[in-house]
Amino acid sequence: MASPGPSTAASATVRFATEADVPTILALIHELAAYENASSSVLATESSLLNTLSFPSFSTSSSAPKPGYARTLLIFPATSADTSETENECAGLALYFHNYSTWRAAPGIYLEDLFVRPKFRGRGYGKRLLGELALETKRVGGERLEWSVLKWNEPSLKFYESLGARRMEGWVGMRVDDLKGTGEGEQGGEEGGELEKLGRWGKGVDWR
Repeated sequence: MASPGPSTAASATVRFATEADVPTILALIHELAAYENASSSVLATESSLLNTLSFPSFSTSSSAPKPGYARTLLIFPATSADTSETENECAGLALYFHNYSTWRAAPGIYLEDLFVRPKFRGRGYGKRLLGELALETKRVGGERLEWSVLKWNEPSLKFYESLGARRMEGWVGMRVDDLKGTGEGEQGGEEGGELEKLGRWGKGVDWR
């Protein structure tokens, strides 16, 4: 009889990340950035992730997540006979937050990062994470799950299209970064970042 192969998506464990998983989340962020040739762009630290991510609350008085701006799903393989795999090693993540569609008057989910470590690819883990996000979207009454893909990443584009996702060819992404320069001639310069400049047009609105 053949020895058991690597665990498949169906037998893998998917759970929400907790505060104790922050070092793993940061490591995966760096690995994703390296894959996208953008390692120098990562400014996240364990401290900033702890302060801005939402984590499950295990308090007996409430099951609501602790406040934060995004949530993280982690996927772990089932026990495998493959000696190259470390026990309880995280295989990948899906980091997301909620958004809103005015035309549909319905919430949705925006997938910020989906990453599966190279040695765990080909097992359906990416599809499993997207499946869990689709269920989470329906759970909150949402009607849309969306994300962005780098144009050069054809393998990912084809993978997502095989699952029924479609390219939003008519849209162009826009962004204002708060990049502060440290000297004359650098982006932002002495006048501060782009968000700060744009903010001069506002007066501030209280949430009542």
